[in-house]
Amino acid sequence: MSQSENHHHHEISGKGLVWSIVLNIFITLAETIGGIFTGSMALISDAAHNFSDVLSLIISLVANGLTKKSATVKQTYGYKRSEIIAAFINSATLIVLAVFILTEAIPRFFKPVTISADWVIYLSLLGIVVNGFSALFIRKDADKSINIKSSYLHLFSDMLTSIAVLIGGLSMKYLQWYWVDTVFSVTISFYLIYMSWSIFSTSLRILMQFTPSGLSIQEIVAKVEVLEDIKNVHHVHVWQINEHDIMFEAHVDVSRNMNIDEFELVNEKISIILKQFNIQHVTIQPEFTTDDNKQIIHLS
Repeated sequence: MSQSENHHHHEISGKGLVWSIVLNIFITLAETIGGIFTGSMALISDAAHNFSDVLSLIISLVANGLTKKSATVKQTYGYKRSEIIAAFINSATLIVLAVFILTEAIPRFFKPVTISADWVIYLSLLGIVVNGFSALFIRKDADKSINIKSSYLHLFSDMLTSIAVLIGGLSMKYLQWYWVDTVFSVTISFYLIYMSWSIFSTSLRILMQFTPSGLSIQEIVAKVEVLEDIKNVHHVHVWQINEHDIMFEAHVDVSRNMNIDEFELVNEKISIILKQFNIQHVTIQPEFTTDDNKQIIHLS
């Protein structure tokens, strides 16, 4: 058995997350009190959204710390998957929250509620400022981690939500269009689902150890089987432990009984091919006389 590994390090500062958490706790409390006082469903939904941000940011902060821990004999991969779990929880929470807002907002189409527009305007302006700064604090780290990206999308969508709430508040104040509060609540909900679905599906695929999107196992096997001394590639597994590291393992039938140093040369050629698919972590089991199922995917 042979294995090659190339570790990728994406250092992420936790200071931006801490500041974002503090700011979002403040705006969550302010909008909750304001939403109850004014009767604005849009303001309450925005407060709930901000509360989900607080939870997601705390989860992201913890996950970011865990990923820096080294592997041990009890955690052989370390805590690399913690960021994916965080991204899954964050995106799933946002989708559930959006559905909840929909169920609360839709009945208001039939029973409009008079709302104190001034407080809606003031608090939505505050929300724009707080969420804007919170998003800026972690923007540079969003491209390095799906976990941080999910938190960034939470904050960015919150800022857009606050803009929508502001427009609704102005419409209620000057045009008495109280139905706008409900319209924006429903629109925000669908937007949250749209923004979260990609991260939710990506993190779910990784947690379920599905073949990474864009990779064809058949294409990989076809390229490896062209190599000299290789008869067959079977029992293939390709999966990710996080968004950066793709793992590959397979059984390889060789055409002759070769020494270990000879197979190491073959394995090096296999690794070169796999790097074309961005696969850096490779485990190969060589076989010569083993009588087993030779299918690419082993069906148990």
